[in-house]
Amino acid sequence: HSNNDILQQASKSLAQSLENINFVTDVEESFTRGKEEYTIELLPLAHAMGISASDIASALRNSFFGSESIRQQRGQHEVRVRIQLQGAQREGLSDLYNFEIFTPQGEKIPLSKLAQIKRGQSHTTIFRRNGARVYSVDANVVPERNIPQVTSRLESEVFPELRKNYPNIGISYQGRQADTAESMSSLMQGFVLVLIVIYILLAIPLASYIQPIIVMIAIPFGTIGAFIGHIIMGYSLSVISIMGVIALAGVVINNSLVLIDYANKKISKGISPIEAIIQAGTRRFRPIILTTATTFVGLAPMILETSVQARFLIPMAISLGFGILFATLISLLLIPAFFIMLEDTKSLLNSLLQRIIKKEYH
Repeated sequence: HSNNDILQQASKSLAQSLENINFVTDVEESFTRGKEEYTIELLPLAHAMGISASDIASALRNSFFGSESIRQQRGQHEVRVRIQLQGAQREGLSDLYNFEIFTPQGEKIPLSKLAQIKRGQSHTTIFRRNGARVYSVDANVVPERNIPQVTSRLESEVFPELRKNYPNIGISYQGRQADTAESMSSLMQGFVLVLIVIYILLAIPLASYIQPIIVMIAIPFGTIGAFIGHIIMGYSLSVISIMGVIALAGVVINNSLVLIDYANKKISKGISPIEAIIQAGTRRFRPIILTTATTFVGLAPMILETSVQARFLIPMAISLGFGILFATLISLLLIPAFFIMLEDTKSLLNSLLQRIIKKEYH
């Protein structure tokens, strides 16, 4: 709304309504009164005389607060001379009304004929959104499970009453979830970029377009494990949790990469793909399990920490710990299966291609 007074009244009305709703605590308004101020609105005569608001503001500041006229050097010291009205001429509101403004034509006109002076309160902080002034009312819901109930009452009772009493005002409520959603969106964009970089880094040494995808199959299972871990530990997903999932993407592929790389080396020595992946699973099973177990045990103290200082990092530790644990168990079963499927598909395509070539040759 363009009228600040209406915005203030609507803000106060909303705050009072919130205080009367169960489970709502710590209601605060963004509007806080500052120092007393006088606002000047130009009258038609000022526009006709070619006088702007900045002209009046400059004249008032120079006269009431003083302006530097000259600087004079006296020995090693510099003396600054400021000119301003005498103290008796700048004490009350009447002095402000009777203050004379010079027009571009050189005439003197009292300020009371050029502008309307209003007395009010300044703002300590001004919030704007898309150029429009915004007032916010903050509150907490305790416990958080009652948020849907509070939201329902706001939509059914409070907001319709506000729109009825204060037409043309815009209302939106999102709270911290809006900031969280924005952060989540930014993190997801970064997550996509991370996946692309990981694929490129895997495709180069593996010399394959498909095998990197098989290696990266562990990533979604690690994400699922992170979500399950939050459920088990009783934590809700947060921005820190997603950061842990992004970090997890570069860790959970290690076990899959070890299996695929070992199998490729055996295949290059003439061993069949099935025998190669079986040997990779048996030979690398113990190192993979030990690495996963030591990683989870290392994160366990942070996951189980109860101090307030550690609660900020616990969601990230949960994402990493449970994600690695879950992805490893699934990877040991699925990665060999997908690897065999890929090799069988390659063999099938090669045999079909050879048949086609033979037919064309004959």
